[in-house]
Amino acid sequence: QVQLVESGGGLVQPGGSLRLSCTASGIRLDNYPIGWFRQAPGKGREGVSCISTGGLSTYPADSVKGRFTISRDNAKNTVYLQMNALKPEDTAVYYCATACTIVARPDYWGQGTQVTVSS
Repeated sequence: QVQLVESGGGLVQPGGSLRLSCTASGIRLDNYPIGWFRQAPGKGREGVSCISTGGLSTYPADSVKGRFTISRDNAKNTVYLQMNALKPEDTAVYYCATACTIVARPDYWGQGTQVTVSS
């Protein structure tokens, strides 16, 4: 059984940091490009950042460039999203998936982790 599990979400003040983790069982994440996505209340799901299969290329959305960094640790079968300088508009449920875009129809999605940025 394949599972992607996100963790690391929580409540943080504006300007703060969080690190999200996406850990898999049943598959090797390094066989896939891995995307982080988010969905805010009342909005559609959007791509946040993506890392290539080999880990040499990353593709952050314009809204998070310079603030969020995606990385992967193949030994731990985990992909991370380091989020710095968080803003209230970053509040959303964050998901990882085995593709860089929704239109690519990822084979697998995680269940999501809530990130709330508020004072």
